[in-house]
Amino acid sequence: MNGNTEHSMKHIATFCGQCNCGCPELWIDPDAPEERRVVITDDFGQRIQMSLGQLSDLVDDVKNGVVDQVLVAGR
Repeated sequence: MNGNTEHSMKHIATFCGQCNCGCPELWIDPDAPEERRVVITDDFGQRIQMSLGQLSDLVDDVKNGVVDQVLVAGR
């Protein structure tokens, strides 16, 4: 995270967390514009920013099995 943004962001979840590789994390930035409030960081230092509505749609799709085929094909 960068300087000023880091202090306002609220950590929600770490994905994996079983290593020291800089696992992907989910954050909420209450000071960001609504369309960029959700922040997902990866272990390469990249960020994805989206709205709470977009995150909700993503979670619904995951719960409904939309990405299951991708996960099965990747094994």
